[in-house]
Amino acid sequence: MFRLNVRHRTTYNYSAPVAFGRHRLVVRPREGHDLRIVEMQLLIEPAHRVTWARDVNGNSLALVDFEARAQRLEIISDVTVERQAPFPSKRFHEPAVIGWPVAYPEEELPVVGAYRTLSFPDEAQHVQTWLDAELPRQRGDAEAMLLDLCKRLHQSIAYRRRSEKGVQSPLQTLRSGSGSCRDMATLMMDAARRLGMASRFASGYLHGSASLAGRASTHAWTEVYLPSLGWRGFDPTLGKETGLEHIATGVSQHPRGVMPVSGSYSSEDAVFHGMEVEVLTRHIPTNEVAAH
Repeated sequence: MFRLNVRHRTTYNYSAPVAFGRHRLVVRPREGHDLRIVEMQLLIEPAHRVTWARDVNGNSLALVDFEARAQRLEIISDVTVERQAPFPSKRFHEPAVIGWPVAYPEEELPVVGAYRTLSFPDEAQHVQTWLDAELPRQRGDAEAMLLDLCKRLHQSIAYRRRSEKGVQSPLQTLRSGSGSCRDMATLMMDAARRLGMASRFASGYLHGSASLAGRASTHAWTEVYLPSLGWRGFDPTLGKETGLEHIATGVSQHPRGVMPVSGSYSSEDAVFHGMEVEVLTRHIPTNEVAAH
């Protein structure tokens, strides 16, 4: 067990004061048997009201309504989480080896169907063509095939940090041979769906060298649902399964569902001067945990 502090700061700057519409924040980590929130502060300027809600995916949403105009909007999420190895401890293939094509229980099919619907249906054949050319099928082991897919995407798509809104389509990522973590997660999600498997987009934080130095942004990866095994995480940016260094704040059938910060502003003359995002993580030593 260990504790980790995550400080996520997002700043928007404008040339003159603007009026902010409602903002939707997906920044609260998803709690479960392997993660518990110890403490959390949400610091926002200008003056505002916050309402908490849960969406259809069980994500905690902060709905922010502003009470003042401002030239600068700053949102800081400061959260300390306690992490422990999954209980019971998750090992590859435990508690079962699932064959491919995956046969989902009949009672799960209505929900599974939503997670097998492509985010970019017009590009289905392009994704299928790539799969047929690049991914050997492993009929006896769906999970191993997903890990192989994850590694092949990591090897063939170069990571490129992008500041533009939204995600590239799978075809754009394949043709350019590069993309952000969210682009690669979207491509793997739709590829897994073309293989008949329920898949979702996960957004959150990655504890690593960049975040320790305060140079990280938010992170994204793919989760695939397999009978008996549950939701398994794969990170094509790293080319491996997800682990304790991944902290999910939201999951969704579509990448748009878990944008960390979304909202609007209005002004007749103000010009948007840009956005800055900084994610800083700090491992809390055992003696500090004991002191609390």
